[in-house]
Amino acid sequence: MNAIEKRDPIRIGLVGLGRAGWGMHCNELKGRETEFRIVAVCDPIQTRRQEAVERYGCSAYESIEALIRDEHVELVDIASRSNDHYAHAIMAIEAGKDVLLEKPIAMRYEEGQHIAELAARRNVQVYARHNRRFDRNFLHAREVMTSGVLGDVFRIKLCVHAFSRRDDWQTIKDFGGGQLLNWGPHVIDQALQLLESPVSRIWSHLGQVAAAGDAEDDVKILLQGENKRVADIEISGGVCLPSPYLTLYGTRGSLTASGDTITMKHIDPQVILEPISANSGTPGQIFSQTKPIVWEQHTIHVNPATTYDFWDELYRSMRGGAPFPIKLEEALEVLRITDEVRKENGYELK
Repeated sequence: MNAIEKRDPIRIGLVGLGRAGWGMHCNELKGRETEFRIVAVCDPIQTRRQEAVERYGCSAYESIEALIRDEHVELVDIASRSNDHYAHAIMAIEAGKDVLLEKPIAMRYEEGQHIAELAARRNVQVYARHNRRFDRNFLHAREVMTSGVLGDVFRIKLCVHAFSRRDDWQTIKDFGGGQLLNWGPHVIDQALQLLESPVSRIWSHLGQVAAAGDAEDDVKILLQGENKRVADIEISGGVCLPSPYLTLYGTRGSLTASGDTITMKHIDPQVILEPISANSGTPGQIFSQTKPIVWEQHTIHVNPATTYDFWDELYRSMRGGAPFPIKLEEALEVLRITDEVRKENGYELK
C-alpha cells in the first residue's frame, strides 16, 4: 500500500488488558509510536494496570467509565470480554468517542444495529476488528480466484481445526463464549468476501465435543449465495487431523491454502475445453474420457500482490479520511448470520 503521511499519533484508551488487549493489540502496536499512542488503559486487575503504566507511562483506571471521561482519549479500543462489547461500545459512543471493537462487535444482531445507529446519530466512527480479512494466505488465494485460473469457483471451504480441551471463559455462554463468536466472525467474514454475493440460504449445526462449559466448540455452517456459490465452514475443537485452512473448487481447478503455502491443480490456461454433450448410447466396456486433460500442478509460497495491515488502514482512515476497508455493515451481516445459526439450533443467549 502507499506510504502513510504521518500526523499526530492516534490517542488510544485500551479497555481490557487480557489476551486480546495486552497479548494482541499492545504487541501489534510495538514500533508504531508515531501513529498510535496508548494514553490510558482500564482493567479490573491492579497488577495489569501497573504493568501498562510502567510500559506506556499512561493513565490507568479500574473502570471503563473513568477511561471514557479521560479527555486525552481519542479512540476507545474495546478488548474486553465478548459479552461486554455492546455495553462498552454504547458508553464510548454516547461520550462522543470513536470506537475500535474487537470481534464479535456484539453478541446479537440487534445490538450491532443499535451500535451503528447510535454512532451515526453521534457522528462518531466505529471500526470492527475483523483483521483476518487481511491474512496473507487469504489475500493470495482471493487473487488467484479473481484471476480466473480456477475457472468459476463454485465452492469454498474454510476450516479451523484443532483438538482442544479448553476450560476458560470462552467455553461459557454467559460471557459470549463458544466458537461461533470466537473464530466465527473471522471465518464468516472471509466466507462472505469469497461468496461475492448476498446470502440466500443457511444451514448449520452447533455441537460440543471436547471443551468444558456449556458453549459450542464444534461449528458447521453452509452458506449459499444468490449466485449459487457455496461456502462450507468448519470450526472445531475436536479435530486432531486438520484439513487445509482454505480450499477453493473451480470449474478448471482447485486450490488449498494453509500457513505460508498454496497448492494448486488446474487445467493449462492455454487449453480451450471443447464443448461436450451427453450421449445416450451404450458406452464401451472400459471407462475413459474422450480427451485427456492437461493439468498444471504446483505449490507456491504465499506472496499476495497487494497486502494490507489493519493498523495502517485504521490510521489512514482516522488521520487521512480514507475509507476503512472493513465496512460496519459487513460486520453487521456477520452478526446477522450468527443470529440465524443460533436460532436454527435452538441456541438461546441469556
